[in-house]
Amino acid sequence: MKILTANRLHDGEAVWFGTNGHWNEALAGAAIAVDDETVTALKRIGAEAFENNQVVDVELIDVELADGQILPKRLRERIRAAGPTNRNDLGKQARPAISRAA
Repeated sequence: MKILTANRLHDGEAVWFGTNGHWNEALAGAAIAVDDETVTALKRIGAEAFENNQVVDVELIDVELADGQILPKRLRERIRAAGPTNRNDLGKQARPAISRAA
C-alpha cells in the first residue's frame, strides 16, 4: 500500500493527497493505492501538482493500516506526519484536530 506525500510550496507544510481530491495536512483520509493502476494515477497527480507549483518533494511512500489508521512504515514519514520529536507543542502533534501518526 502506498500514499502520495509532498510539501506544499507556499509554506513547506507536509501534505498528503486525499480521497477528497485535495492535498490535506492530515495523514488520515489519504488516498491509498493498493494496485498498479492506482499507483500510476497517484504518480500522475503528483507530477501535475509539481508542474503547477502547488507542491515539491512529491513521493509515494509505503504505509500499512493499524487499527484502521494509516501508519507510514518509515520513521521519517511518521515524524513528518506528527511534527518535531523534540517539542510536542509544535507541529501537527500540537493540533488537536490532526491525529498523531508517530
